[in-house]
Amino acid sequence: MISKQKILIVDDDVNIAELISLYLTKECFDTRIVHNGEDALKEFENYQPNLILLDLMLPGIDGYEVCREIRKTSKVPIIMLSAKGEVFDKVLGLELGADDYIIKPFDSKELVARVRAVLRRFNPIPEQDKEEKITGKYVKYPDLIINISNYSVQYYGKNIEMPPKELELLYFLASNPNQVFTREQLLDHIWGYEYFGDTRTVDVHIKRLREKIKDHNDWSIATVWGIGYKFEVKNPGR
Repeated sequence: MISKQKILIVDDDVNIAELISLYLTKECFDTRIVHNGEDALKEFENYQPNLILLDLMLPGIDGYEVCREIRKTSKVPIIMLSAKGEVFDKVLGLELGADDYIIKPFDSKELVARVRAVLRRFNPIPEQDKEEKITGKYVKYPDLIINISNYSVQYYGKNIEMPPKELELLYFLASNPNQVFTREQLLDHIWGYEYFGDTRTVDVHIKRLREKIKDHNDWSIATVWGIGYKFEVKNPGR
């Protein structure tokens, strides 16, 4: 029997925390709730969750500090929750190592979808399956395969952990080789027209992509100064 994946819910609003737990329990996740930052750090050690849903505005140690402390020792996926919509909050959360960011109030289906998408990034591909035929919608370059159907990235044959928005950004650029996109165009394509963030969000995601995916002899994530970014393919005929 496959064990349930464990979600640690950290939110000082008891009603919201219970509602999130209900949504996830119905989807066959195991959940545990805490209501402050101190308890979050203790339960992280005891519970060993597969993912953390972390509210930013907590009594005592806030969500930013909890994220910072956890990132010192663990790469466990973290989705930040906040009623605050300022761009600063989103960018800071991403820079501290959060894997996604959801603004309250949120739709239950969106929450579950985001949780599943982030968790898929942290399920390693079994060694025996790595050489199997690639299926789904993907783009392939030398030493790089980006599959948008199952949200996976293989880089030099290894599965790379990557949050959904990073993967979607990489896939979009790689699907349009040598085409230059402005930051505003990338915001529209990846985050949607209703997104109220600014172009720093794109820059943060590009920076994190470059930390994971280094320039290759045949391709690279290139900056076009004064305009935006492109996925540069140096040997298109290969």
